Amino acid sequence: MKRRDFSLAATSLGLLPLISPAHGQALAPKAGTDYAVLDKRVPVDAPAGKVEVIEFFWYNCPHCNAFEPALESWIKKLPPHVAFKRVPVAFQASFQPQQKLYYALEAMGKVDEYQLKVFNAIHQQRQNLSGEQQIIDWAAANGLDKGKFTEQYKSFSVASKIQRAKQLQDAYQVAGVPSIGVAGRWYVDGDLAKSMERALQVTDYLVGEARKSA
Repeated sequence: MKRRDFSLAATSLGLLPLISPAHGQALAPKAGTDYAVLDKRVPVDAPAGKVEVIEFFWYNCPHCNAFEPALESWIKKLPPHVAFKRVPVAFQASFQPQQKLYYALEAMGKVDEYQLKVFNAIHQQRQNLSGEQQIIDWAAANGLDKGKFTEQYKSFSVASKIQRAKQLQDAYQVAGVPSIGVAGRWYVDGDLAKSMERALQVTDYLVGEARKSA
């Protein structure tokens, strides 16, 4: 979903393999065609020896919702040298309550358990989780300690993470969501890779390139 167009319907996630139709040979993704090379490297938070991969997303985005099952399957197969993290974007101020929702879940160690639940609440159950009180009430209704969640939601730590998220969003020049940043050097999205499924293949390739040049 482009940052200037938040109302597009979810599109299919057709897999476009990195194969030459004429020869059946694997083709390496091309810079500028399948992914973008950042003009300036972005500092990474990953430990030495690990390749940082970031998914940029927004809970209300139908494309992010459609992509989530494929992403979660991909995450489960990641090798130990990949450090994966999610970054909720804010293309406008109204996105911030959901950024706080994500980072509050992260602080409580509940992202793995609740990420799909949030998407399902918004996109399948049609619940409105755009405001602070709506989010806090939803969290309490879905098994989270209301006091602890509220404390994290309004904490300085979460506010700091939102500032860091903005820095990463700007540094990677995020044009829309879902999208992926790799090793502080490359940016991939569905437009460049032709689908988000294929973007994961491009990401795998870039992780390999990052390890070669480490």
